[in-house]
Amino acid sequence: MPLPDDPDDFPLRMRAAVRAHWKVFLIEGILLAILGLAAMVVPPLASLAVTVFLGWMFLVSGVMGLALTFWAREMPGFWWSLISALLALAVGVILLARPVQATLTLTIVVGAYFLAEGATTIMYALEHRRDLSRRWGWMLTAGLMDIVIAALILAGLPGSAAWAIGVLVGINLLFGGATLIGLALAARNA
Repeated sequence: MPLPDDPDDFPLRMRAAVRAHWKVFLIEGILLAILGLAAMVVPPLASLAVTVFLGWMFLVSGVMGLALTFWAREMPGFWWSLISALLALAVGVILLARPVQATLTLTIVVGAYFLAEGATTIMYALEHRRDLSRRWGWMLTAGLMDIVIAALILAGLPGSAAWAIGVLVGINLLFGGATLIGLALAARNA
């Protein structure tokens, strides 16, 4: 769909496109919701699948990065680009060579991320409690929930590596699917 000449026309054209293809959004939403439920039912398999997927992403990224680095070797930053590509390649190989151990490492990183995100969100909420009036409480609650999730993940190591990533990906897929289903049904009824 080409961009409209008039930017004010864009929302109307977007709504028309969604309405015209609501069945595709519905099918994708149902598929994502089913995959999300499957990931939550069998989280060890989903965690392993995510690790292998990330391994392949890093591997392909590293190979492409190497090719592009050598293709444009006259460009400034050659050595930094080379180091970045080699790092991506190495991470991909490690993730694919030892996916079970890599899942543990990814779980630790996810736990640390939730801990940092929770602390940052709490500080943001406290900093803006006057500006955000009643909404700062929701932000504070979100930060506290992030810290609770981090504590569950990190305190449960190494056992939490079997379920944490799979459950989190499953929840994400389920909510993404539910959102697309809602969008499709609203577009159909519009």
